[in-house]
Amino acid sequence: MSANHRRGEIVATFDGREWRLCLTLGALAELETCFEACDLGMLVERFTTGRLSATDMAKIIGAGLRGAGNAVADDEVFAMQHEDGVTGFATVVTDLLTATFGGEQTAANP
Repeated sequence: MSANHRRGEIVATFDGREWRLCLTLGALAELETCFEACDLGMLVERFTTGRLSATDMAKIIGAGLRGAGNAVADDEVFAMQHEDGVTGFATVVTDLLTATFGGEQTAANP
């Protein structure tokens, strides 16, 4: 599976399966509601603090999965596993936010 980087897509592996993720406008609106942000600027500000909870990461991953067309509920995301554990989830979130908002690509181990 490949990602269309022009669309802000990334590919990540959860539970041994490759998934495409993309923070579409709808996914970003979902995150604005979830994080009670009144605009994208507030959302970006929250994400750039570097202080995201496990729940925050799961919500971002869930929105990205749904944005790419996957019918995945948050409860399913909470149960997913990454071969690199929490570091792997953090890398996926960082890569997804970088693909969406720009910036340098992350290292394999943030």
